[in-house]
Amino acid sequence: MSAAFPLIGHQQAEARFLASKRSGRLHHGWIYQGPSGIGKSIFARRIAGLMLGAESPDAPASDKAMQLILSGGHPDLKWVARGLNDKGKPRQDITVDQIRELNQFFALRPALSGWRVGVIDSLDEMNISGMNALLKTLEEPPNNALLILISHGTQSILPTIRSRCQVLRLYPLSEDDTKAVLNTQGGETELAAELAHGRPGYGLALAQTGGAKAVQTARAMLRNVRKPTGGVVSAALTSAIVDEGSLRAYTDTLLDWVANKAEADADLSKTWLAMHEVRATANELNLTPLQTATKLFATLQDGVKAVSA
Repeated sequence: MSAAFPLIGHQQAEARFLASKRSGRLHHGWIYQGPSGIGKSIFARRIAGLMLGAESPDAPASDKAMQLILSGGHPDLKWVARGLNDKGKPRQDITVDQIRELNQFFALRPALSGWRVGVIDSLDEMNISGMNALLKTLEEPPNNALLILISHGTQSILPTIRSRCQVLRLYPLSEDDTKAVLNTQGGETELAAELAHGRPGYGLALAQTGGAKAVQTARAMLRNVRKPTGGVVSAALTSAIVDEGSLRAYTDTLLDWVANKAEADADLSKTWLAMHEVRATANELNLTPLQTATKLFATLQDGVKAVSA
């Protein structure tokens, strides 16, 4: 019988968590950290099921705990995500009120399992006010409570939060594991595999949206990064601002390109950090998608020119 939440890859990470649980000294706060699209949310649901009474993370959908998690109705699991606003559009971030509701959830007694599990998906979508509100639970954790914080690594984490959690790192999948995940999803798996780079969820999202075009035009711009033609730059910037996924795809393509070049020229690591800072502060500075995309490429160009000067 197949698992309710099948996991491909990440065996070492899961083994580390299970060893901590068996030790009887399970920490109350965990950060599951790794790039988006590698399966961190599925990983968190497997662990939540285990903590809430399933026999193992591989328990099938017929298992009572897993069944309730699949339906979104387990009373001892609180899943916090950005969600939609009153107009049906994605919120800009996870609100401080959502974090306060999570704190109140942890103040209640478990209803079914003896444990309470809260998951924040993700830390990258929280503002400073929300992070500060979260400290209440981390500083005074209730008994039999587990808080899982998913981090894609695109935003900095407050040191006061990181210092109160165990960090469990999850890495991009192998090529075979990536293809295995995509084969279970259907759709444009060939294109998704090409775009994924070990991140099947990310590759699938790009293949189904304008992200694929953003990747293709960004790569064309990078072929002559010092002096690309105006048309090539315009095409890349236009593709990058179609939607949120397109900007993410454009940004990741530029960052991956710089990271690869930095392996041969360490000075370019400074450029990667500068570009990462642009992405991390874009919301705080109220940059438009076009301003963000333009600033990222300008930062990249400046770094390349400085290295080759």
